[in-house]
Amino acid sequence: MRFLARCGMAAAFFALAAAPALAGDEAKVDTGDAAWMLVSTALVLMMTVPGVALFYAGMVRKKNVLATMMQSFSICALVSVLWMVAGYSLAFGEGNAWIGDFSRFFLGGLVENWDKPFTLGSGDAAVATTIPESVFLTFQMTFAIITGALITGAVADRMKFSALMVFVGLWTLLVYSPIAHWVWHPNGWIFELGALDFAGGTVVHINAGVAGLVAAIVLGKRIGYGSENLSPYNLGFAVIGAALLWVGWFGFNAGSAFGSSGGRAGMAMLVTQIAAAAAVLSWLAAEWIGKGKPSVLGAISGAVAGLVAITPAAGFVLPGSALIIGLVAGVAGYWGATALKRALKYDDSLDAFGVHGICGIVGALLVGFLAYGPLSATTALPEGSSGGMEQFIKQVIAVAATMAYTAVATWILLKITDVIVGLRVTEEEEREGLDVALHGERIN
Repeated sequence: MRFLARCGMAAAFFALAAAPALAGDEAKVDTGDAAWMLVSTALVLMMTVPGVALFYAGMVRKKNVLATMMQSFSICALVSVLWMVAGYSLAFGEGNAWIGDFSRFFLGGLVENWDKPFTLGSGDAAVATTIPESVFLTFQMTFAIITGALITGAVADRMKFSALMVFVGLWTLLVYSPIAHWVWHPNGWIFELGALDFAGGTVVHINAGVAGLVAAIVLGKRIGYGSENLSPYNLGFAVIGAALLWVGWFGFNAGSAFGSSGGRAGMAMLVTQIAAAAAVLSWLAAEWIGKGKPSVLGAISGAVAGLVAITPAAGFVLPGSALIIGLVAGVAGYWGATALKRALKYDDSLDAFGVHGICGIVGALLVGFLAYGPLSATTALPEGSSGGMEQFIKQVIAVAATMAYTAVATWILLKITDVIVGLRVTEEEEREGLDVALHGERIN
C-alpha cells in the first residue's frame, strides 16, 4: 500500500479500495469477486468471438466474410496458447520496468497457491487481489486476444492468413506483453509514473490502432480502393457484432475493478453505458451534418468509439465526465474514419486506427483532466488520483511512449514476417476473394 501512495495510483484498475492482506494460509478467495470476474472473463471473450468476428465480417465484401471471421477465431486460439506459454509471464512476471520474466513460463508455479487470493508483485510493490491467479490470468488473456483481433480490421481483404498468424504471434509476445507490463504491473515504468489506464486505453486500443495503421501502410491499399465499390456485404452482421461488443464491454470495464464489492465496478458500468450512448448521438449528428443522412454504420461505429474512449477512464470518472468523453469521442471517431483517412491517404479498411487509435488517445488524455479522486482512493492514498495538468502530462507521456514503441516494433515485425512468409496475397487471389483463395470455402 505504501507503493500505491508513492506512485499515485498508477494503473489502479486492480487496486481495490480495501485491498486484502498479502495472500497466505489464512487468506481466502472472495467468492463474490471471483464469480464476477469469471462472468467478466466470459463477456470479454465474447467481444472477440463472436463480437469482433461479426462486426468486421459484416463490413467486408461477400467474398471475404469467412476469411475475416476466421482471423478473429484463429487469433483467439493462437493468443490463448501463447499467453499460457510465455505471454502472461512476460506481461505480469516480476521482471523490471520494461518487461516481465519467465517465472510463469508455461504457467509454472501456478499450482502452488491455486486456491488462494493472487498478489501481483512482491514486497512494498505488491498489489493484492481477492481472486485466484487462474482467474486473473484468464481475464488478462482475453484482453490480449481482442487486441490482436482488432488489428485485423486495418488489413482486411489483403493479408495472407499465414502472415497474420506469424505477425500476431510475434506481436503479442514482443509488443502487447511489454506494454501491458509497463502499464499494469507495479514494476512497470508507466505504472510508477502514475499514468492512468483503467481497462486498456493504451494497452489495447492505442496499441492495436497504431499497429493497424502501420500494417495498413506497409501492406498498401486494397485493389480498387477509391475507384471500385467496396461497400459492406451485410451490415446486419456488423450490427450484431457491435451489440455483442457493447454488452461485452461491461466485462471489459466493470470487470477491471477486479471485484464486485464496493461501488467502483458499478460506477465503471454506468459510465461505460453513458459514454457509448453519447458517442452514438454525436457521431450521428456529425454524419448528419456532413453527409445529410445518419447511417447504421455510423451508429455502430459511434458506439464503439464511445466504448473505446471510456475504457481508460471508466474507474476514474463520474457520469458527467463520461458524457463529455462520449460526445467528444463520437466526433473524433467520425473525423478519424473520414477526414483524417482521406487527408493522409492510407487504407485502414475497417478504421482500426480511426476509431480505436484516435478514440483511445481521446480517452487516455481526457482522464488526465476529468479523473475524480475518491473513486480510486485507498487507505494509503485517501485523495485518490485527481485530474489536473500534472496528471495530464503523465497521460501524454504514456500515450506518446505507447505509440512510438508500437509503431517501430510493428514495422520491424511486419518486415520479418514478410521475409518469412510474405505479407500480401497475390492480385489474382485478392480479386477472387480470400474465402476461396485462402480457405477453399465460400458463402453461397
